Amino acid sequence: MRILVTGAAGFIGYHLCRYFLEAGVSVYGLDNLNDYYSVQLKKDRLAELEKEKNFHFQRVDLADASALEAYFAQFSFTHVVNLAAQAGVRYSLINPKSYVDSNIVGFANLLECCRQHQVKHLVYASSSSVYGLNTKMPFSVRDNVDHPVSLYAASKKSNELMAHTYSHLFRLPTTGLRFFTVYGPWGRPDMALYLFTKAILNGEPINVFNHGKMRRDFTYISDIVEGVFRVTHRIPEPNVHWSGDTPDPSSSPAPYKIYNIGNNNCVELEHFIDVLETALGKKAVRNYMDIQPGDVPATYADVDDLMQDVGFKPETRIEDGIIAFIAWFKSYYGW
Repeated sequence: MRILVTGAAGFIGYHLCRYFLEAGVSVYGLDNLNDYYSVQLKKDRLAELEKEKNFHFQRVDLADASALEAYFAQFSFTHVVNLAAQAGVRYSLINPKSYVDSNIVGFANLLECCRQHQVKHLVYASSSSVYGLNTKMPFSVRDNVDHPVSLYAASKKSNELMAHTYSHLFRLPTTGLRFFTVYGPWGRPDMALYLFTKAILNGEPINVFNHGKMRRDFTYISDIVEGVFRVTHRIPEPNVHWSGDTPDPSSSPAPYKIYNIGNNNCVELEHFIDVLETALGKKAVRNYMDIQPGDVPATYADVDDLMQDVGFKPETRIEDGIIAFIAWFKSYYGW
């Protein structure tokens, strides 16, 4: 296996690269190191990865088709995991162009490189946000997801559609992974756990949207990378039972598959903050606010397909995951 991980300096990308390296796999990392959040944090993640002799990094933007093609031509990648994307639901309301450039144009460039260079399996990050206005819980990969409520969600849905087209036309095996609210050490500074921890330690108020009634399927980072690792080794086969009369959105007569990766446990935001307060030994000053445009009130993953196909489901409790995050946060910032 010669694997390319895009978004290698990102939160999930960093942890996935480490996982593959520990498994003895040579990892080629790619990232554009954009300034959506702290570039220094991304560089510090890369510095950890570059301690390993089997890690090779190149600064490339997926939207730069010629640079991406040159990188693929230089190495014969057998597998590609695409974690490079413009992240964040709320940011998509104020800077939509960056989502089109990174998540749509960039993904199209990546698909074409995978096709031209005969990659054996493309695994790519989708998102729980694609479920949009859906309210039937838990969210199933067999549910229709045609009503996204943010451009970020729409861009992730478009990735699934584009991937299916390449699977259908060119028999490129693709697997999309809908991640559910990932958290843990080295996490993104724009995510709730990071923001809450920093504010509480500094004695500052935290913004609690939807008046604390927001519910999320919080999924610890080690569970995410375990799922991605297993899925990467499972190249999807065409579903011979697929029917156009009753189409299954999660599979296809092409080598195409969609999975949820979530903790299969819906936690109310108020309880999440309670657990964080206990772990920090300090109370939060809660500033209750209305739900923001683009947000969905609840996410909850059905992971039956993941369990059936790769024998794994996330199980890390938030009590344990939050403690691990706090330990990293205090160490990283010298608290």
